[in-house]
Amino acid sequence: MIKKTAVKKVENKGTSIKAKILSKFVNKNTIVEGRDLSKPKILVEGLSKSFGKKVILDNLNLEVAQNESLVVFGGSGSGKSVLIKTIIGLLKADAGIIKLDGELISDLSNTARSHLMSRFGFLFQGGALFDSLRVWENVAFALLHGKKMSIVDAKDVALSKLRSVGLSEEVLYLFPSELSGGMQKRVALARAIATNPEVIFFDEPTTGLDPIMANVINDLIVKAREEIGATTITITHDIHSARVIANRVAMLYQGKIIWVGDVKDMDKSGNPIFEQFINGKITGPIKVDV
Repeated sequence: MIKKTAVKKVENKGTSIKAKILSKFVNKNTIVEGRDLSKPKILVEGLSKSFGKKVILDNLNLEVAQNESLVVFGGSGSGKSVLIKTIIGLLKADAGIIKLDGELISDLSNTARSHLMSRFGFLFQGGALFDSLRVWENVAFALLHGKKMSIVDAKDVALSKLRSVGLSEEVLYLFPSELSGGMQKRVALARAIATNPEVIFFDEPTTGLDPIMANVINDLIVKAREEIGATTITITHDIHSARVIANRVAMLYQGKIIWVGDVKDMDKSGNPIFEQFINGKITGPIKVDV
């Protein structure tokens, strides 16, 4: 954790230069690219989760800063979705702690858990829209059923959020089946940001989209995050998407975060597992059955 400290006076020139460099990082309210690094928004320590004898998360540690966009990479079945579900409380951890803004959230009552969920937004893989609800009802679902907002006000918010992701009022009364895959994903994004959540979780947001529409969704994710000032965690296999939306990236492998760093350092991580993954190499420390 970065705290304000006094840099001791030094005698020689070399140490003096070092002290000046260090002084740039001791500000209590350090802001880097819009991220507040003075304290984590989400803190995960020693998180473990198993299903029977299969270990999914193994003493995992992770920090996500305020207003940060973190992308978590990992192979199929590596536990990315389990990590998100455990953070938000849909799954109970076997061990470890999870904190939001410094408060323990890994062992809450049902009432406290319900309040916590209202601070989160979600974009599920495939969109996961309700087939029987019209577009505006999908977007306004949490407003109507969670915040108990009036239908008139909820519909107004839904239209505003739909416009923010490039859709018009013409789609308000359509059903999801009447939309293209890209439009469904936009509606799902509008729903994820409808309550102006503090934290948004994105589960494979570009899966199933063509490259052009994937880029559209990437840009909309960045735009939405900046507009509402949310912290975001995205799990994906899409390397290009990560380069667009992320401040930092992390690699989940065998139940642990084995590398984490700024997105600009992805190609010089020095980690052979991470390098094999992002370059799609068949040979390397990750064994692939061919």
